Amino acid sequence: MRILRAAGRPATPWSNGGGVTREVAVHPPGAGWDTFAWRVSLADVTRDGPYSPLPGVRRILTVVDGAGLELTVDGTTRLLPDRCRPFAFPGGADTGSRLLDGPVVNLNVMLREGRADATVEMVRGSRVVEPVRGAYGGGADGPEAVLVVAVEGETRLGAAGEPAVRLARFDAALVAGPDAGPVELWTEGVAAVIALAAADPARPAG
Repeated sequence: MRILRAAGRPATPWSNGGGVTREVAVHPPGAGWDTFAWRVSLADVTRDGPYSPLPGVRRILTVVDGAGLELTVDGTTRLLPDRCRPFAFPGGADTGSRLLDGPVVNLNVMLREGRADATVEMVRGSRVVEPVRGAYGGGADGPEAVLVVAVEGETRLGAAGEPAVRLARFDAALVAGPDAGPVELWTEGVAAVIALAAADPARPAG
């Protein structure tokens, strides 16, 4: 289990000036925009505007701070007025957003089609987080991992026989590798549990 603290994450400004993005984790480690299998980030959105098109990428967006936003994806409008409700859409779609009442923070999961897939679950209370195994032959270097992001309130994680680790807001923990075991999760608020795996070859793209 690797702890990824929010403090010190570099902020990358958007090209349209509408906000900044802070990368939480990426696979393969150090991968750029053209080479990642999956990428998880937190974005501070400060004004309305279009999203950069990302053909071949599936996105899962969750508002984790602020009053929500309105997304328009290929002409269809979707209101996201509540925090902690994941919404998936194709990255190559013509997408724009409108803030409902001031800036928001979005948790973004980006998945390269044909290489990675994910589920995003917002957890309250406690649960056991099981590691992801390579169902489609990902192997030791595959994209399989579980990323836990503290969203609201104090969050603690503890592997068997080890002391619990405290996560402050937007801190994260990456559970990955062939020797990874179950981890106990406790949160006084909300934590995002992102299960990342190799893509199902039978799943249609898009």
